Amino acid sequence: MTQQIELPITGMTCAMCVKNVERGLNKQDGVSEAVVNFATEHAIVNYDPAAVNVGELVARVEKSGYGVATAKLDLPITGMTCAMCVKNVERAINKQSGIVDASVNLATEHATVRYVPGTVSRRDVIAAVEKAGYGVVDTTDIDVPEDAEAIARQAEIDRQKRLISIGAVFTLPLFVLSMTRHFMHTFPIIMETFPWLMWGGWPFVFGLLATPVMVIVGRQYMVGAYKSLRNGSANMDVLVAMGSLAAYVYSVGALVAIIVGRISPQDNAEYFETAAVILTLITVGKFLEARAKGRTSEAIKKLIGLAPKTATVLRNGTEQQVPVDDVVPGDRIVVKPGERIPVDGMVIEGRSSVDESMLTGESLPVNKSAGSEVIGATINKQGRLIFEATRVGKETALAQIVRLVQQAQGSKAPIQRVADRVSGVFVPIVIVLAALTFAGWLIAEAGFTAALINTVAVLVIACPCALGLATPTAIMVGTGKGAEAGILFKNSESLETAKRIQTIALDKTGTITEGKPRVTDVVAPDNDASELIRLAASVEKASEHPLAEAVVQYAEAQNITLSEPQNFENMEGRGVQAQIDGKQLQISSPRYATDQNIDLTTLQPDIERLQSAGKTAVVVSVNGQSAGVIAIADTVRAQSAAAIAQLQQQGIHVAMITGDNEKTAQAIATEVGINTVVADVRPDEKVAAVKQLQQEGAIVGMVGDGINDAPALAQADVGIAIGTGTDIAMEASDVTLISGDLHGVVRAIELSRITMRTIYQNLFWAFIYNIILIPVAMSGFLQPMFAAAAMAFSSIFVISNSLRLRNRSLRQLREHMPDDSETYSMAKSPAV
Repeated sequence: MTQQIELPITGMTCAMCVKNVERGLNKQDGVSEAVVNFATEHAIVNYDPAAVNVGELVARVEKSGYGVATAKLDLPITGMTCAMCVKNVERAINKQSGIVDASVNLATEHATVRYVPGTVSRRDVIAAVEKAGYGVVDTTDIDVPEDAEAIARQAEIDRQKRLISIGAVFTLPLFVLSMTRHFMHTFPIIMETFPWLMWGGWPFVFGLLATPVMVIVGRQYMVGAYKSLRNGSANMDVLVAMGSLAAYVYSVGALVAIIVGRISPQDNAEYFETAAVILTLITVGKFLEARAKGRTSEAIKKLIGLAPKTATVLRNGTEQQVPVDDVVPGDRIVVKPGERIPVDGMVIEGRSSVDESMLTGESLPVNKSAGSEVIGATINKQGRLIFEATRVGKETALAQIVRLVQQAQGSKAPIQRVADRVSGVFVPIVIVLAALTFAGWLIAEAGFTAALINTVAVLVIACPCALGLATPTAIMVGTGKGAEAGILFKNSESLETAKRIQTIALDKTGTITEGKPRVTDVVAPDNDASELIRLAASVEKASEHPLAEAVVQYAEAQNITLSEPQNFENMEGRGVQAQIDGKQLQISSPRYATDQNIDLTTLQPDIERLQSAGKTAVVVSVNGQSAGVIAIADTVRAQSAAAIAQLQQQGIHVAMITGDNEKTAQAIATEVGINTVVADVRPDEKVAAVKQLQQEGAIVGMVGDGINDAPALAQADVGIAIGTGTDIAMEASDVTLISGDLHGVVRAIELSRITMRTIYQNLFWAFIYNIILIPVAMSGFLQPMFAAAAMAFSSIFVISNSLRLRNRSLRQLREHMPDDSETYSMAKSPAV
């Protein structure tokens, strides 16, 4: 059946774009017709949902060079028990029209849904999840959604605790009586004391105790199994329900047989205690698992908890305590020593030092004075500060960090696909193995009872939960610890890939160096030096580049009045140009000036002299004629050489890729111990340099901080943005280092390696557990009660192993932090 969907297209500029989008969509299998309206920027697509899904349509548009406006939805899911539940929820959501993709994380119990706005609503998605047999925590119309979710999660933990109490009340006496019956033939006095046992008292007592456990404790598994089977799949609940029901129903049959006299009570033919113990032990496992899963997200809870609830605002000349949600940009806020800074802002009065370690991972306080930027949730250590709020609510650095970490935790690492594929067929395979076990023991003439008990053991010992939790729990802990150390991974794929980095390419300005260059020389052979600076600074004040800032600051220090630039143009890493007072000004590298046929003959000796001294020389041209040279020097960060040495000790090749000239680049490279230098390159040539390293077979990480680094960051296998850089660079990167310290690169790679090692351990034990114990159960060497305990333990083991990463990663990450490390305040908040 053909369906129709309307896709909002982005990036179209002309009628040819319409043709391109239409051609791309119509090439897609399953599309019968696609019509694009340039005025509304919408594509109306008729397609066969059996042949193509919305995600593939969106991918086709993107492949054509355009985009589709999509929205994201984050839903806290309840009721999931194993990896098959993840499949069920994803399948239910993806069936809805307009869904681009859905990713469900078992550890966070969240579904991240990308959809086409207007085609499906939040209510539709929630209804689909509920129809599949699961729940959604309703966080709409709630001021703090995280609190509502935490309450719902705690309620589930409390419910499991109550069920354990009920199960224990009936199961413990049942278990004790079972052991008593087992030994009663050894101790004849028992038979003499309790003669009523001879006429069937045991089975009745056992049935009486086991039934409440089946009805109350087992209900969640029976309902979960029914809903799963109704949706055409099988999850952990199916295995538990089949195992416990088989034991219970068989026992009821045996009890009836005793009543009618078909068998003797002394035959011990019923297994009520098995069903009860299975359900109680597995519920204990669910309770411990839920509690442990809560601990995997402690890092992000700590981050959320850092935000102050109130702020002291100056209004009408008086200090007023207001809720932090009432603070608006422009408010003047007072922060006393020892208080947390409520929102991001700019200091306008006072001097102090601020502890930013909870966000940057750096230990030393950062000095703040008028003009300094402060970050919400950091701690004012000494003096009284008054600052103007610039970012509030969801725009603060802390809010963006939390959102970025949540995004990374909700994504799926490539290695998860292996577990997902196994989980998709795991339960059906176990059911087949259980059937073979039953048939095999019957054929071996071991009897119906033995066959049934061994079959129950197979059903109960199998654990898809451990497979489903192996990767996401480690990712959650790893990304959380990264956030505490000032390392933000955009997604779990970048966390996985960082482990395999073989070559690190570093930008120079703002990455290896401080990014705070200053003018050292002004050469103006035939012009007034002050006028040359005035013209150059008037152009550069429209640029964001650190070199431009140095020229402007130099002019301001000389009290030179600047003019407003007209027709300003940034020439992509080659320089800038604009009109100043009717003159055409160009400030560029010597190479680009030569490419523009500007004669540098008289300036060449000065250019070479300055470059040999490790300074950057920029040529100032007026109306196409060279007018002079400005030399700018930047100092190397105190930690750069040590961080680069540590990367090399890890076996990583380090290269420098910079737009600066060869001589200056070589001087800096020699100082920090880099042998491979690619200099004098434009932004597109930086991309080519990264591609060349990749073509040599290396997994390449690129580290940069500027707009001109963004294309190279996007090209690299892992783009790493220095947090003191521009928002554009951080948007293009896979990893953001909140601090400007290059040791963050070392820590990020080490964190990736530790996290991936934990994931490999988890997957190994999850697979080995099932591979070894299922055959053991099939062979009859495992009692169902012990199988239930082992099943519960397997999930707890995987989560506990991931939780070990919290302490281990923090310890190892700090080993790479130098004692004399200098801290840097953020110039920009991380872009998400």
